[in-house]
Amino acid sequence: MAACGAEYTPKPKGYNRIDLPTPAYQPLQEEHPYTFEYSKYAKVRPDSSLIAQPDWITIIYPTLGANVQLTYKAINNNPKVFNDLVEDARKLTGRHQVKAYSIEEAEIKTPQGDVASVFELEGEVPSQFQFYVTDTTTHFFRGALYFKTATQNDSLAPVIEYVKKDIIHLLNTLKWKDKK
Repeated sequence: MAACGAEYTPKPKGYNRIDLPTPAYQPLQEEHPYTFEYSKYAKVRPDSSLIAQPDWITIIYPTLGANVQLTYKAINNNPKVFNDLVEDARKLTGRHQVKAYSIEEAEIKTPQGDVASVFELEGEVPSQFQFYVTDTTTHFFRGALYFKTATQNDSLAPVIEYVKKDIIHLLNTLKWKDKK
């Protein structure tokens, strides 16, 4: 009887608190035809997929539940191989059109003179950020950001932005091993 007389005020919606570390970077130690700097809070592992090739790796952010899958292919001065790789990268990004509200593409010129195409995807898509970078004759490097969680992307927005900045740092420090 006493409970019926009190007024009930609903509590406001709560959000998960996400504490993001201050960005800090370290050089890639593994032997590949490329090198770059990546987050000190991440781990590099060989790609474990069934179709993985020797220079494919995954950067894992254990505390953020994020992975950046990286693939590498040699172009060998073959324009057909280059065009096929660009087309394949665009197709892989385009597969997200079913759930994406938008896909924005931008080009970034790296300090080494390569051009990177970056794709920002909005909506409930499995990959919110993808890119490829190439010197157009010898090297083709592609990456995609994924999360191992069912959390909605609007809740992940701070983490997505944090990892995107790490990826841009990776692109700006990417060097091909055969270039001096």
